[in-house]
Amino acid sequence: MPPETPSNETTQPDPPYLARLNPAQAEAVTSVDGAYLVVAGAGSGKTMVLVSRVAHLVAQGVDPRAILLLTFTNRAAREMLRRATALLDERCARVAGGTFHAFANAVLRRYAPLLGYENSFSILDRSDSEDLIHRIRTHLGLSTKERRFPTKRTLLDIISGAANTGRGLVDVVNEDYPHFAKDLPDIGKVAEAYDEAKRRRSLMDFDDLLLNLRQLLREHRQVTQKLAQTYRYVMVDEYQDTNRVQAEIAARLAVGHGNLMVVGDDSQSIYAFRGARYRNILEFPELFPDCRVIKLERNYRSTQPILDLTNAVIAQAPALVRKRLYTDVADGLKPVFIRPDDEVQQAAFICRRVLDLREEGVPLKEMAVLARSLSHAGEVQVELGRHNIPFVVYGGRRFNEAAHIKDALAYLRVIQNVGDELAWQRGLELIEGVGPVTAARLIEAIAAQGGGYGALVSEPFQGKRYSPAFSQLYQVIQRAATQGVSVAQQVGEVLAYYQPILERQYDDHPRRQPDLDVLHSLAARYDSLEELLTDLTLEPHQAEERVDEAGHPDEDPMVVSTIHSAKGLEWHTVFLIHLVDGSLPSELSMGSQEEIEEERRLLYVAATRARRQLYLLAPVTRSVGRPWFLRQDGGPFAKPSRFLEEIEGLDDLVETWALLPGQGGQIRAYGPPEQLPRGALDDDATDRLRRVDDFFGL
Repeated sequence: MPPETPSNETTQPDPPYLARLNPAQAEAVTSVDGAYLVVAGAGSGKTMVLVSRVAHLVAQGVDPRAILLLTFTNRAAREMLRRATALLDERCARVAGGTFHAFANAVLRRYAPLLGYENSFSILDRSDSEDLIHRIRTHLGLSTKERRFPTKRTLLDIISGAANTGRGLVDVVNEDYPHFAKDLPDIGKVAEAYDEAKRRRSLMDFDDLLLNLRQLLREHRQVTQKLAQTYRYVMVDEYQDTNRVQAEIAARLAVGHGNLMVVGDDSQSIYAFRGARYRNILEFPELFPDCRVIKLERNYRSTQPILDLTNAVIAQAPALVRKRLYTDVADGLKPVFIRPDDEVQQAAFICRRVLDLREEGVPLKEMAVLARSLSHAGEVQVELGRHNIPFVVYGGRRFNEAAHIKDALAYLRVIQNVGDELAWQRGLELIEGVGPVTAARLIEAIAAQGGGYGALVSEPFQGKRYSPAFSQLYQVIQRAATQGVSVAQQVGEVLAYYQPILERQYDDHPRRQPDLDVLHSLAARYDSLEELLTDLTLEPHQAEERVDEAGHPDEDPMVVSTIHSAKGLEWHTVFLIHLVDGSLPSELSMGSQEEIEEERRLLYVAATRARRQLYLLAPVTRSVGRPWFLRQDGGPFAKPSRFLEEIEGLDDLVETWALLPGQGGQIRAYGPPEQLPRGALDDDATDRLRRVDDFFGL
């Protein structure tokens, strides 16, 4: 056989933006013409793929202005294009990138007259929309004090919910606001008048931008053709979070050329309440039968033991694109499963473990507590404050900053200190018929009586609309201030009084109720009302303002977050709390199999936030989520989440730890049961023994 003739061709090295990619990522990046569904598992480098594909398209000679990158925040688009520019050159900065809403606005500025709007239409922000709805509500005579009607904020939530989820107003009200079902005819009138007022004045809210763009693309094919000629390559990030309107917009933009790449993970679709449809991913091959499906399964975030558990969790889900995450990081701790006695012990363990990890070199900012709802994290927040551990909250206000908690605390504060004028002011103005003037008069009367509560039932305040409420409040204070009454009883008295106020004051009171349950649960830990109020008041508010003993800024805080707000983030260590049925899955999200499956995806998202250590905590007794007046002896027995219970071989995927309680509700030891001391001494004896052992070199 003759020798091979040397080739004159030289192999060109891969460009820098391809050199760091694994084969699946490179396939997605170098795929140019056609439709592509990129199923990107958690931590699989989805953003790098999008950034590199932008660079690749430009490097292949595609006009940057012919590329459209649709993301869920303008910040994300800017960051991606910045990174693409760093990978290639300044041409990438000319790529069109932004949110669906920003793109819709740009298009409608040119074509709005086709829909009956002026090109100069105004965009209503949330505050503007609420104000317009308030004017309509008032005009229709639906804002009178004699009749409770949804607030302007709630009305906008209902109208927007219908637009984003594709449900009608009737379904939104019946499913999300059943206490307003009787008002459906009038809610419909408000919605109709709101829509008519916007159109008459050439106004659009955020929902209108998408709805009107879809209408434009449906009814005016010449516009669709023009846009297809302009944007020949369309990419959509976080496709699992698109609603049906956004999915249709993306598909119509690509009808002329078929060059559409969508990137997402149906296993991480957790925003159904905002209209997100994970089925958009499943249905994409129906829209584009010739599309290529590319799976990114190599994980660059977590250890394999963590991925083994998350794979097992999501494997139980029906109707998802099957994938199995893997990593080169094979070692590491198994996820730890713990059953604390209750929420108090759960919080105590977290604080102890956080401080131990900090001593081992894990920064606080690399640790996070994740919960289905912030109401589940109330105990944890208070305990972190007691241990002087700085933290920030994602997904809502701190526990003690929520309006309904501050309401309840106002009544508790006047029990503790009759001279607390600010607390009196807040508490009194929550009573129907009481305004600032009446509240000020009562505060003056209390001061004139030397700080007695009798002013509430004194003659000047009798025979008024608010008199029965004053008498009831007087009785509540009298009972709560009786010697020997426990803190839990004091809080219970106040919560019973506050319950109708809560329901009248807040349209979303069912969602606020669990926070009050937490407050009552917290009360059982305290011997005095003063101590409870002090801990809630002195909880650190701004970690960045803290300084150490030398006067230097303290370390960055750890995170307490809802799972929804944690999506897209990651930490060295994650504590996933309240992993019991009724909390995850939530009692409020078990009305259908669809809702239950979204709860499963929430667990998947939460677990994949952890890089090295994952702690799964399922308290044996559960108080949160049950009305305070139904709880006895700390709450009912709680089953671990069904999403864990249904996994075969769970014991092989997790390491079970036990907790040894110490004095004052603290945790003195934790770990695998076989490693914990038997017949352990109390704390003082343990300390004495340790000193003796150390002294004699044992």
